[in-house]
Parts: sequence; C-alpha cells; structure tokens
Amino acid sequence: MKALLQRVRQAKVEVSGQIVGQIGVGLLVLLGVEQQDSEAQLKKLADKVLKYRMFSDENGKMNLNVQQAGGALLVVSQFTLAADTQSGLRPSFTPAAQPELANSLYLQFVEYCRSQGMEVQTGQFAADMQVSLTNDGPVTFLLQS
Repeated sequence: MKALLQRVRQAKVEVSGQIVGQIGVGLLVLLGVEQQDSEAQLKKLADKVLKYRMFSDENGKMNLNVQQAGGALLVVSQFTLAADTQSGLRPSFTPAAQPELANSLYLQFVEYCRSQGMEVQTGQFAADMQVSLTNDGPVTFLLQS
C-alpha cells in the first residue's frame, strides 16, 4: 500500500463537474492499494499518515502532524500508484489490487482515519476525477507499508 502525501493549502475533487470532496489546509492523500495489502497494513500506513510531521511549528521546522496543524485529509484512491514501472515505457498494473479489495481497503483507510478524530473528505472510487490543489511548499512524500 502506498500513500502519496501532498501538504496543501486547499484541495478538491470533482466528478462530472460536481465537487465530491474538498478541504482547506491539510493533506491530499493519494492512496494506492496492491494485491497483497491487508487491514493491518492499512492501519500502519494510516497511523503514519496521521503522525507524519509535515507542518511547520512556530520556528519554521517540520515538527507538526496534520492533526496538530488543525488540518484535514482529502483521500483519493489512485490505482496508478500500484503500477510496476521497472521496465519498458508502459506501466503494468499487475501489482494493483482488484477493484473489490481496493475499494474495501480504501473505505477502511478512510473510516480508520475518521475513528482517530480526523476530518476526512474523499474522492469517488473508480470515477474519472479531476483533482485540484495548492501544494504548500511544495511538500510531497511517498509512504509505503
């Protein structure tokens, strides 16, 4: 399981011209689910996302996590993160989880983050989404479990 985190000033997801998820300050989390991923891995990754220190403290140091910074999450399923890009010029999606598993783990990831007191907005699984954001910094990290 992979999570691409982008520290944002704002982010939103639109489907067919309608906003389905939107946040102000926080993290845009692009979540890629692979075949072998499990509930244990998603909890480990979610905990890391929630605790990862990406926000500046009063001294300008990255010492605050998203909750300490008063931010929210916008979690968007992105199966292309699970692509195998090691050879050739076209990605292979063989490592990606089947849609049923991917959607189940995606929803569990979202619910787990909410259960930890986090405000969470989402995209729409398997939809053609338009994601827009203002990356703050820019600050972007790839986390894996």
